[in-house]
Amino acid sequence: MNFLGRAILAMACAGALLAADSFFLGSWKIESAAVAPWWTEGGKPDATESKSLAGKTVVFTPGGVSGPGILGCKGPHYKVVEVPADGLFQGAFDEMHRLDPHADPAKLAEQAGFRGKSWKSLQTGCASEIDFHFMDDNTAAFGLNNYVYVLKRR
Repeated sequence: MNFLGRAILAMACAGALLAADSFFLGSWKIESAAVAPWWTEGGKPDATESKSLAGKTVVFTPGGVSGPGILGCKGPHYKVVEVPADGLFQGAFDEMHRLDPHADPAKLAEQAGFRGKSWKSLQTGCASEIDFHFMDDNTAAFGLNNYVYVLKRR
């Protein structure tokens, strides 16, 4: 196979790989915000940000993430990884378990709406370092400032 043939084959394979890992592309609506289970202070954390994000739309495209505040990002470096319960929300459930051995990451994940033993997580490579965890093909969640936000595919 000549150079041009190899280059075309390589681009086709890369396109297929992107397609396989691009299930997250599209428009998502932030449906809800709940106080994160790792919040241990008295009362609720400041709800100003959560109220400003509820109902807003986040759009993932190959060239960027559009959304309110720090959710927006140009030139992301998307990476999809599989994470167990203790890896959700940047290890928050694992941290809870280390502080209290009775805090079971699997049970915490289930209480947050995750079914199963591991989930796809989207790392955007954006400055905000927010990971999006997929409960299923149409539902995702992310943690921000002691709130867990749930997104639904539009």
